[in-house]
Amino acid sequence: MSLPRNLPPAQPAPELLALFESPDRLPAAIRRQAEFFVFFARTIFPLLESYRVRLAPLYCAHQGRPAWDPVRLLGVLILQFVLRVPDRQAAEAVQYDQRWRLALHLPPAEAAFDPSLLVIFRHRLLESGEEKLAFTAVLDYLVQQGWVPKRSRQRLDSTHVWGLLRQMSRLECVRETLRLLLEDLEAMDRLPPSWAGYWERYVENKPDPRAGSKALQAQFVQAGQDLLAIWREAGDCWPIAARDAFVLLQRVFLENYQLDPARTLQTTRAQPTGAVHNPHEPEAHWSSKSSTKDKSWVGYKVQVAETVQERPREKGEPTANFLTAILTQDAPASDKPGLVQVLGEQKAMGLEAPSCLYVDGAYVCSETLQQAQVEGRQLRGPAPASPHRGKVFTVEAFNIQVEKRMAVCPAGRPSSNVSRLEEKKTGQVDYRIEWNQGTCEPCPLRAQCVSSGQNHRTLVVGELHSLLQARRQEMKTEAFKEEMHRRNGIEGTQSELVRGYGLRHARYRSKAKVRLQNYLIGAACNVRRLFRRIQWQAARKSQAQALPTAGLGRQ
Repeated sequence: MSLPRNLPPAQPAPELLALFESPDRLPAAIRRQAEFFVFFARTIFPLLESYRVRLAPLYCAHQGRPAWDPVRLLGVLILQFVLRVPDRQAAEAVQYDQRWRLALHLPPAEAAFDPSLLVIFRHRLLESGEEKLAFTAVLDYLVQQGWVPKRSRQRLDSTHVWGLLRQMSRLECVRETLRLLLEDLEAMDRLPPSWAGYWERYVENKPDPRAGSKALQAQFVQAGQDLLAIWREAGDCWPIAARDAFVLLQRVFLENYQLDPARTLQTTRAQPTGAVHNPHEPEAHWSSKSSTKDKSWVGYKVQVAETVQERPREKGEPTANFLTAILTQDAPASDKPGLVQVLGEQKAMGLEAPSCLYVDGAYVCSETLQQAQVEGRQLRGPAPASPHRGKVFTVEAFNIQVEKRMAVCPAGRPSSNVSRLEEKKTGQVDYRIEWNQGTCEPCPLRAQCVSSGQNHRTLVVGELHSLLQARRQEMKTEAFKEEMHRRNGIEGTQSELVRGYGLRHARYRSKAKVRLQNYLIGAACNVRRLFRRIQWQAARKSQAQALPTAGLGRQ
């Protein structure tokens, strides 16, 4: 497709503006609903128009049928997530809803588009690496207009995103992987005649849902043997081995089976981290929110950062905080690398590192505290507690001064020896701190400090332990507890993104498409927050202007 021949008009259709801005033409309730679309037409669409130069490379300059305007399509994607509607409903709204036509500067007589065009446009955005264009455009506008400072206080947290497809059992996953390969080869007319038995077993038949656990386990072992046989038979056949379905088959085999020393097939007790749980969406991984596995999902993880308003909000005042990053990760990924990636993405978008970043304990460790200190910023969050040791004192009860190579135990006695330990492979440095038997034997706190079976107390801490120790001591103060209230607001933001924009459920398959979805959700949230903020300021200004007039009337 080629670039469109005619560009949208600089201003929306006057007749549509007159329809929605005239107070006597529409009921007040309908006019209030239309105010957002007027705002979009006057503010957001001209903003998107300024990014046309980045959308032009998505199309050929002259060859092919002229495309529907890409700036309008980008506007449709944002409106689609603001109102949380699917592709078909969005296309119908462009055709029949005058408010959408107003927002997109679409003349009344111009035709709309087929819903499949949105699928193609999203694919073009991903192929060209412009998936975050909408989010970047809105954020740049907020920075230029002073709504978001380049360096500000922010808060950061992560939440889970369910994959589009349901989780399969291990047997279902293996069988479906085999079926996909067989059907892929059949479509290419490369299915070997000797594989007719596999076709009958995995394409034409399905497991009996009433079968017992022993029968299902036998089918699982049989599927593993078939996977291995296909791998050995087709591994040297390049037309088959090069297929994505065959590569996926190899991966599924390695994640569910293993060969013992006698070369006998055995099933693994559990799947490794990052294993395939549905061959139709292999990038959706299993993860758990806590070590107790009380909240698990198959999908992705998203990091959300927003600015923090300094002063308390008035009654009825909408938030002045805006999203500054929305980063999609693999589900098992740690929050600490996510923090580094968020800061890197903000830097790429022209923002400076936040002067103060409020987080929870998942982001805080000695390394992240030191990195923040070196970069001249604050990382405010609770430090993780030391491992629990039953009835004996934990490391938090000791006054450890790594820099001075000494420590003082709860009984007030200094350490006897401090040794430096360095891991050769990783270069990690720890310190082993000991109190000798002569110090610990007569101590009245021995029962609370030394575990049974030990003669004296020893500790092992990292070389940056002083940073963790200082944060743990600070956590006990009322000032720190009060400061952490600023972090809690991110929970409300996540609730808004989940309930208002569908953040927690993927609309599309694959990590790239989910990343695009999350950027569009972030852009939609910032647009709606900006609209509410402007509306509130205008109403407040009108009330302030009306007060002197009312006073004159009473006189």
